[in-house]
Amino acid sequence: MSEPIFLGLGSKPIYLLPKYANRHGLITGATGTEKTVTLQVIAEAFSSRGVPVFLADIKGDLTGMCQPGGGNEKLEARAAEIGLSPYEYVGFPVIWWDLFGEKGHPIRATISEMGPLLLARLLNLNEVQEGVLNIAFKYADDNGLLLLDLKDLRALMTHVAENAQAIQRQYGNVSSPSVGAVQRALLVLEQQGGEMFFGEPALDLYDFQRVAPDGRGFVNILAADKLMSNPRLYSTFLLWLLSELFESLPEVGDLEKPKLVFFFDEAHLLFNDAPKALVEKIEQVVRLIRSKGVGVYFVTQNPIDVPDTVLAQLGNRVQHALRAFTPRDQRAVRVAAETFRVNPSFSTEQAITELKVGEALVSCLEEGGAPMTVERTLIRPPASKLGIGDAEAIFVARNASPFMGRYDHPIDRESAYEMLKAAAEKKAQLEEAEAAASTAEKERIAREKEIARTQRAPAKRRSDSVVEAAAKSVIRSAGSQFGRQIVRGILGGLFGRKR
Repeated sequence: MSEPIFLGLGSKPIYLLPKYANRHGLITGATGTEKTVTLQVIAEAFSSRGVPVFLADIKGDLTGMCQPGGGNEKLEARAAEIGLSPYEYVGFPVIWWDLFGEKGHPIRATISEMGPLLLARLLNLNEVQEGVLNIAFKYADDNGLLLLDLKDLRALMTHVAENAQAIQRQYGNVSSPSVGAVQRALLVLEQQGGEMFFGEPALDLYDFQRVAPDGRGFVNILAADKLMSNPRLYSTFLLWLLSELFESLPEVGDLEKPKLVFFFDEAHLLFNDAPKALVEKIEQVVRLIRSKGVGVYFVTQNPIDVPDTVLAQLGNRVQHALRAFTPRDQRAVRVAAETFRVNPSFSTEQAITELKVGEALVSCLEEGGAPMTVERTLIRPPASKLGIGDAEAIFVARNASPFMGRYDHPIDRESAYEMLKAAAEKKAQLEEAEAAASTAEKERIAREKEIARTQRAPAKRRSDSVVEAAAKSVIRSAGSQFGRQIVRGILGGLFGRKR
């Protein structure tokens, strides 16, 4: 049985039970209330128990996890206050990832893996444009066109536009404006660096489940500081990752500890302007992925950032302080308070606005799976360095990665772009050959006509001369006879009268 995770001290020691960690969780609180510290503490605890974790580093604050902590008097005082003195500091095995390949191993996915639903969100398409994208994907599937990178999708959309009439007879209406909108969105995504995300070698999700030689789970850190300049790409990527884990991992039921714990920082970005179909998909993944041995922990400022249908799936909760300055803030405080099991010793709603830095309201699942009564808890300090790591320590950790050279160089194999290009070239060659053959045939027919005409011309002239001669003879005979008859008639009458 895996050892419980000590989170901090309230009226009693507060623990998160690893066997219920796949019931997911929520870490919320205003800026500056140490949400990231709580995330780091929980991630360290899972790693220590041989459970790999994945988390996004929004500001670079988690790079210090690769080296031991220490030297922070406030944290040491807190450790002493909750009974952890002397406190042992230790670094953790870290693997860095980066969609842009600058601060870690590149993460790539193929266009086919991303699928039309997530791509439509990434490209910010409307319903009609999303429909055209679905048609394009279906056409590619039916015709064996492999979609790996952005140039494949651009080539496919161009092909769809050029053959719209033929395609829409089988798949539905394909309007030129919608195809143009998709192509423009692809261009914008490419200019934002999105083309680096799509391609091969694609990420093997089992690489996130690696355990270090010392038995601790690797901490997979996604460098997301640059990625956050495109929030839609960030949230879509993490949702894709979650969906792929759900679809690829086998069913394992409830384990003594999770196979992987996934932290989704800035979780509100996932739900901003998300269509109903996407929210339903997220809810389905969160509800069912626990049977794959994966725990998902959303990190955001307000619990109201997460839809109720998803919020209901999150069993382990840590609520840092919230500010109640606006009506929306006050509503967030009420919602947060209502999601906890009431502790009669204090007012949950009031406590949320009074929490000090490092304090939080905590409620985890107890034995049997029921939520514990909420406890006002002083969160334990992390064992690794808090904040940005030393450049040398980061360099050493990166070079110790088990994936050095595996993902660093892109592969461009034959796919839709090359297949459509070859088909277009072959079609052009056939049309050129057909045009050349048509021209030659026309020239041949013209030559035969000319030869036939020239061969018939002398016979025609000879025939004409014979006919003309006969005609002239007849005319001359007839003319002479007719002339004589006239003379005779006239003269005969004259002469006759004389006689």
